[in-house]
Amino acid sequence: MKPLGPIPAGFSVIGGELAIAGHTASQLAELAGDTPLFVYSRERLDARVAELRMRLPPRIGLNYAVKANPFAPVIAHMAGLVDGFDIASRGELERVLAEGIDGVRVSFAGPGKRDSELKAAIRAGVTLNCESEGEARRTLALGEVLGITPRIAIRVNPSFELRGSGMKMGGGAKQFGVDQDRAAALAREIIAAGAEWRGWHIFTGSQALDADALIETQANVLALADQLARDVGRAVPKLNMGGGFGIPYFHGDQPLDLRRIGEALDTRLRDLPDSLAQTELCVELGRYLVGEAGVYLTRIVDRKESHGQVFLVTDGGLHHQLAASGNFGTVVRRNYPVAIATRFDAEPVEEASVVGCLCTPLDRLADQALLPRAEVGDIVAVFCAGAYGASASPMEFLGQGPARQMLF
Repeated sequence: MKPLGPIPAGFSVIGGELAIAGHTASQLAELAGDTPLFVYSRERLDARVAELRMRLPPRIGLNYAVKANPFAPVIAHMAGLVDGFDIASRGELERVLAEGIDGVRVSFAGPGKRDSELKAAIRAGVTLNCESEGEARRTLALGEVLGITPRIAIRVNPSFELRGSGMKMGGGAKQFGVDQDRAAALAREIIAAGAEWRGWHIFTGSQALDADALIETQANVLALADQLARDVGRAVPKLNMGGGFGIPYFHGDQPLDLRRIGEALDTRLRDLPDSLAQTELCVELGRYLVGEAGVYLTRIVDRKESHGQVFLVTDGGLHHQLAASGNFGTVVRRNYPVAIATRFDAEPVEEASVVGCLCTPLDRLADQALLPRAEVGDIVAVFCAGAYGASASPMEFLGQGPARQMLF
């Protein structure tokens, strides 16, 4: 038997079934027209933002990283909750603008921005987090052609990294950002060229559950921003401190101690250097904001046994939930939080593997997990599906197509 990940607290039961926003899993599937289905909870989005506002110092703004979940109703809902949006493509820019969000609230990071993307961002008033000297110079040249002063920040590749992060985005040779020893010179060039200088973007890693590591990294980010400001000779207008806040996915994972992070930040903000005294500060969060607000529902279409093992075959799979299948950057496959949604309050009695409908052995949503006995027609729930699910999975693999999505 392989243990399941922890189901996020706060889900309710109605008539023995998992319920979201007062609707059972069966009702949600009926409302959607069928499974597979992603359901996102407004209540859980609101609660997570409220928790962050309570725990972090009031001066720290919240930016939503759209890459985590670009579903239009989610973007629209987040517009009333967060201070800004971080995007990584023209497609994400178009989605944000389509929801009536002012481009001034948006910053654009990511290597390899095309000229067409830079032009669209400049026209919309978006802050461009330039990832190289070449990209910054192209932005300046395009701004001159358009007759629009571009808003430019520099993404810095720091010499340090976020300890224990699931994906390291800083330290050493990286395609992300300008190495910290070259960043000040580029900032002086940008300012001299007449661009609107917007400061620094220092993103070091993601999916960290260690509060001490995040506290250490945030201290390093603030110190680096001060050093760069002194090297440039200009106070920092804005500092995107990155994110990295993780959520528990696997057995043994513990929730992030947000209280300790907030207290440490509050102490540090009381003694900031002059270069950061008036700086607009923000953290950039995606997974932490939306990950636990989403559930993937998929129906069992076959129950079979092979060599003494039970397989629950569903109408979903890795084409919608690549991460839960263990094929999205995981070295050792471990089980996500999974449950039989239509038997949510039933005791586990058998070991079974939940598999998808694709003809590949990689298509497993739960491997040899202890579950209630389930039959054809039952619905399986995969939790922590609000981030990097629908948009980060190969939905067209084998012609299966996308899952339905709903915000409730």
